Parts: sequence; C-alpha cells; structure tokens
Amino acid sequence: MCGRFALAATAEEVAALFGYLDAEDFPPRYNIAPTQPIAIVREEHHRRRFALARWGLVPAWVEDPKRFQLLINARTEGIATKPAFKNAIRYRRCLVPASGFYEWRRQGKSKQPFWVKPRDGGPIGFAGLWETWSDRDGGEIDSACIITTSANATVLPIHARMPVTIAPEDFDLWLTGETDAAMALLTPAPDDLLEAHPVSDRVNKADADDPGLLLPVADIKTDLFG
Repeated sequence: MCGRFALAATAEEVAALFGYLDAEDFPPRYNIAPTQPIAIVREEHHRRRFALARWGLVPAWVEDPKRFQLLINARTEGIATKPAFKNAIRYRRCLVPASGFYEWRRQGKSKQPFWVKPRDGGPIGFAGLWETWSDRDGGEIDSACIITTSANATVLPIHARMPVTIAPEDFDLWLTGETDAAMALLTPAPDDLLEAHPVSDRVNKADADDPGLLLPVADIKTDLFG
C-alpha cells in the first residue's frame, strides 16, 4: 500500500510536468497522510485541470462517509469489478503529483521507514481515481485514492506493494484513453526509475512535516538485500 507520500517540488515544476491550465501555488509537503487534501490532475472539458481532493475515496453511492471504510489505495487486481472503483476507473481517472513515497520494512518487532523517490529527481505522477460525493443539502466532497500494484525490484525488499507511476508520455492515455488501454498501464515501475534509503521514524507522526524527513539515516544498514 501507499500510506504516506510527499510533494516537495515547486508549483512551477509540477505545472510544467503535468501541463494543467491552473496557476496554482502551494507549499511543499513532506509527509502527506490519509484524510488530508492532496493535489490531483484530472481532465475537464478536454483540458487538464488542477484540483484538491481528500485522500480517501468516497464513492457517490455511499450514504454516510463517516461510516465508510477509508479507501486511500485501490489495488489493480479486480479494480474494474469492485463496486468502490468500477465507475471511477472508467470515467474518473486522475494523476497524483508526488516527489516520492514512504514505505515501511518490518525488522523484527519494529518497522523501518524508507523514502522512495525518482533517481533523477523531480516530480512523478501516481495513477489515481477520484469521486465527488454529495449530501442531501447539496454539499460536495471531492476525494481520491492512489492505485497500487506489485512492487518492482527496487521496492520489493521493503514492501510487496507500490504506487503505480504513469510516465509523462502516457498521461493522456491514462486520463482520457479507453478503459482497457488505460488499465494496461497499471504495472510496476521500471526497476531503474526509483531509489530508496532509510529515514527517521519521525515520519510515523502525521504532524511531522519538514525537509529533514527525506534525509537518509546514516547509521541504519542500507543494503536492502542483506
């Protein structure tokens, strides 16, 4: 699963990569947690648009979001038939800008957090789904989740799952392509795309949010295959 990620790139870097119309400004965030607002890029009237959505998908048919299971991730396996995702995968796909994500490797009775990021730096796009939930009074909640798949060779020594990353040349296909063609993109990232290093367990606290969270912890063994 993907339970924490970061978006430390500038607004200009994100806009340049994702090509949306909006001139949005936002601060760097180093420890984005479930239920918090996340940036998404979606297609509206044949244009890419920036939006904010709550991290934790709420399908339109849900009666009470407070009693509904928090869906921060959608597994690729069975995504086209599961009630929570089957409409969104056809009509409401989005990209989630990120600088990387955190994952935890179990070590005995404890878990060591790792920061996983692109080797070449810069932002990347996770595959996501979004929905708009409306209450009886007309209030609306935009929400989203991140799609996960089996881990590639880089992430597997840490965790069995990873977010699906969409290459920039496939952004249009993911956002607007036919469902089957878009779903063919839901595969592990190339093994040479990402790198990982251990970080401080301060990231476990959702209120921790500073650049130091991304720094490697020098005294922790970094040989993932050891």
